[in-house]
Amino acid sequence: MNKRTYADYSLDAVIYLVLILMALSTLLPFANVLAKAVSAEWAVLSGKVGLFPIGFQLDTMKFVATSPQFIRSFLISVGVTIVGTLLSLLITAVTAYPLSKRKLPGISVILILFVFTMMFSGGIIPNYLLVRKLGLLNTLGSLILPALISVFNMLVIKSYYESLPESLEESAKMDGAKDWTILFRIILPLSGPVLATIGLFYAVSYWNDFFSPMLYINSPSLKPLQLYLRDIVMDANSVTAGLDRSADDLMNVSSEGVQAATVIASTIPILLVYPFLQKYFIKGVLIGSVKG
Repeated sequence: MNKRTYADYSLDAVIYLVLILMALSTLLPFANVLAKAVSAEWAVLSGKVGLFPIGFQLDTMKFVATSPQFIRSFLISVGVTIVGTLLSLLITAVTAYPLSKRKLPGISVILILFVFTMMFSGGIIPNYLLVRKLGLLNTLGSLILPALISVFNMLVIKSYYESLPESLEESAKMDGAKDWTILFRIILPLSGPVLATIGLFYAVSYWNDFFSPMLYINSPSLKPLQLYLRDIVMDANSVTAGLDRSADDLMNVSSEGVQAATVIASTIPILLVYPFLQKYFIKGVLIGSVKG
C-alpha cells in the first residue's frame, strides 16, 4: 500500500472545499427563503432576514396553506403529477420492451426514429397548434399528453431490460406464457429500481412544470401550483391583492413573506417523497446502463 503524500492530502482538501462551496451555493438561497417564510413581518420588510429567521412565526405559512387558490392549485398539481407519472411510466415501460429485442425485424430503424425525436423537436408553435387542434387547450390533458413519454427515459428502461437474463423469458415461453404475461409478471417486477428512478424523474418533471400550463392554461381555476407560484413571484406588488382573505389576515403578512412561504410549500411534497426513492437513483440508472 502506497503511503499518502502531502500532495495527496492537499488535493483531498481542495476537493472537499470545492464540494462544500458547491453545497453551500445550493443550500444558502433555500435557507434564506425558508427563513423569510417563518420570520416576523417587520423583519422581512426591513430586509434583516438572512439565513436564520427573526421573530419566528408560522402565520405566513398558515396563510398560504389555507388560501383557496393555493389549495386548488396544489390539488391540481398533485392530480396531474400522479396521473401523468403513472401513465408515462406505463407507456414508457411498455414501449421499451419490444425495442429491447434486437432480433425484431426493423427494430434499428424504429429506434433511430425515436432517437431523432429526442434530438429534434417541432418547437413551441407547432406543439401549441397541435394541442389546440386536439381541443386540449384549457384542459388538464394538455399538461399530461404532450409530455407522456420521454425518449431518454425509455432508453434507460430499454437498457435495463437488455441487462436481464434472456433465460427468464425463454423459460416462461416454454411454459406457454405470452409476451404480455412475460412483461407484466416477470420483467416489470424485476425492474423495480429503474422504474422507481424513472418514475421519480417523471414526477419531478410534472410537478415542476410551469411552461406548459403557461402556454395551454388560461382559466385561473385550472392553474397548477407552479404556475400559481410563478404568478406570485412575478407580481410582487400584488401578491395579496387578489387573495380572498380577511383584512386581519392580510395585515399580518408581507408580500415577500407570502412569496417565500409559497416557494417552501411548493417544495415540501417533493422533499417528502425523495428520501423514500433516493436509494433507487444510483442503483436503477447504473444497472440500466450496464449490460451483461
